[in-house]
Amino acid sequence: MQLKHTYLFLIGLILFSSFATVQPNEVVNEIELLTTQTDFEVGTSIILKFSISEVKQPLLYCSNSYGSTVISSSLKNNTLEFHIPENMTKKIGVVNWKLLSKTESISGKFNINPKAEVSTLETYIGPPSIEAGGTDYTMLVVIPTDSLDNPVPTHTLVKAKHQFLALEETNAIYTKNLIAHRNLYSNKESGRMLVSSESIGINSNEFTINVMPAIPTDFEISATRPHDYADGNQITTFTTSILKDKQNNVVSDGTFVTFFITNSKGHILKTTGITIDGIATSKMIHPDYADNWNIKAYVDGMAESESISLTYKQVIKEFDVAFTDQNRTITVGPLKSFMQQMIPDGLQVKLNIYHNEKRIETITKTSFNGYVSFKLKPAIYNNGIYNFSIGTAGLLKEFKSKELW
Repeated sequence: MQLKHTYLFLIGLILFSSFATVQPNEVVNEIELLTTQTDFEVGTSIILKFSISEVKQPLLYCSNSYGSTVISSSLKNNTLEFHIPENMTKKIGVVNWKLLSKTESISGKFNINPKAEVSTLETYIGPPSIEAGGTDYTMLVVIPTDSLDNPVPTHTLVKAKHQFLALEETNAIYTKNLIAHRNLYSNKESGRMLVSSESIGINSNEFTINVMPAIPTDFEISATRPHDYADGNQITTFTTSILKDKQNNVVSDGTFVTFFITNSKGHILKTTGITIDGIATSKMIHPDYADNWNIKAYVDGMAESESISLTYKQVIKEFDVAFTDQNRTITVGPLKSFMQQMIPDGLQVKLNIYHNEKRIETITKTSFNGYVSFKLKPAIYNNGIYNFSIGTAGLLKEFKSKELW
């Protein structure tokens, strides 16, 4: 019986000893957050306060989207005060914190909210040129920011303004996901659109959008010329009608127009022009022989004209050829035009030389004062029998068995 009392006494002694050791530690390590506010306005001073019963001061770990830092505290009347750094309080977002204590694990977070004010408007717009007709558009993007360069609160009003011809319009848009944006569609007419924005009394700069004419529709062409003779000298001028798009806007200056000319031999000539005030012109020299031209114009991949035809009359119907100086000087002319005047300088004349039934050379010269002269040097053309053909203005004359000596 006495052994039983001894055993109970020892157990009670052990329990009492354990209680006396643990209880003081639980009292010494108590830390409690005193700051209850979790939402702060950006730019304000933020202090987190903790009550503590021990002298040792733990550090505070803080982290936001811009980085992390460790903050030391000041102790006043058993109260720890942590001053959040200014570089964190100037940026909106969530700040997570954790007290670095060996005995306690305390963590939390607070929000830094934007100010309901606008200091600057970051404005972007593009593309700078759009097509008239009401289907193409440019996008206006506005990012209102406060004095600390933070985006303003969601659903902040932004006024998008634009002016086009006699139209002035203002539309209300609201910020969402840090920005406000609006599509500005073109009108049927071409011209310049002026765009700006405003938010809480702050205005952006003025932006210019060019509303360009759409692609041209089919058009007509015409031709003017001094006369209809194939003199190889005068100029035929090709002119388009005023090129317009489907909204009746005159196309932009500099629109490229190509004129294709098909002659009676099936050969194709090409000349080009660019539009000024919607009209393109181009020129082509007259042929030097009777010919028929079929002309059609294109704006590549966009529009085309109907075909027109031109006929050029033969201007030279006959010409003389004289052989002198042992047949080594060949004179062609006089070459006379439609009023029996000398043909203008520059008419092309070709001399083909044949020997032993083979063409050995072709010499090309242009007329001067109505004549062309060819000289066959003995050092190049030996004495002998030659055949010649002379062509000009679409006419051809042949001379056979001419002896050079």
